[in-house]
Amino acid sequence: MKTHPDIKALKHLNLSIKVETTKALLHLGYGHFGGCLSITETLACLYGHYLKHNPQNPHWPERDYFVLSKGHAGPALYATLALQGYFETSLLKTINNNGTQLPSHADMNLTPGVDMTTGSLGQGISCAVGMALSKPEKSTYCIVGDGELQEGQCWEAIQLAAHKKLSNLVVFVDNNKRQLDGFLADIQTPFNLADKFTAFGFQTLAVDGADITAICNAIEQAHNQIDKPTAIILDTEKGQGFPSIVSIASNHHLRLDASTRQAIEADLSSLEKQMEELV
Repeated sequence: MKTHPDIKALKHLNLSIKVETTKALLHLGYGHFGGCLSITETLACLYGHYLKHNPQNPHWPERDYFVLSKGHAGPALYATLALQGYFETSLLKTINNNGTQLPSHADMNLTPGVDMTTGSLGQGISCAVGMALSKPEKSTYCIVGDGELQEGQCWEAIQLAAHKKLSNLVVFVDNNKRQLDGFLADIQTPFNLADKFTAFGFQTLAVDGADITAICNAIEQAHNQIDKPTAIILDTEKGQGFPSIVSIASNHHLRLDASTRQAIEADLSSLEKQMEELV
């Protein structure tokens, strides 16, 4: 029997991921705040309900696979893994330090719970397609960035996934409309991503990437698809949940000055109060 997701618990997990990610990057003093915060809702849905995984045994043979193709958002994944019990949350303060288990980009050889090393954009989705192809009995989930989809390698992998009818593959597109150097529309217009995935042979669903319930419903639709992979286009904001970060034009990677830190800390306090209300 299928269980229904506890939406309140997933909302709390989402806020927890945002808080722990932000605290870690504030401690570091710089980092990819924007692209981390736009995927926390999706991470909460996956790790809080849909993804089969085992923190006590990260290499559990029955686990599903997750690939963070936009590997620079590693801190959000690390926060999620810590909250799920893969390692102590105190380790988050070592992100990107010399000798850390938590490098800036996700690394399967260093971090418990990471199934694929990513960061060279376009390669993660290719690996995810290979994983889904080799393990058809498991679900494989992958998050790609909208800027990342400018890489031709992505579309080669996407076409192969459709050709092989990989219904066990779910690709989330973090459509936050910004990339390293600015807005996609100013750099290279992506046109309609949903139409593109549909044309390549995917079931395509477009949802509000800040809406936990909508994301859950889309994942369930993906699970009901039997002859094609699914793309879930997440309408997100870079820095989602933190108005102070959303308002910064170049928020892909931030080095914090005193005023920016103060504004982010104010937003952080607001999120912690929201968490208390969900308990």
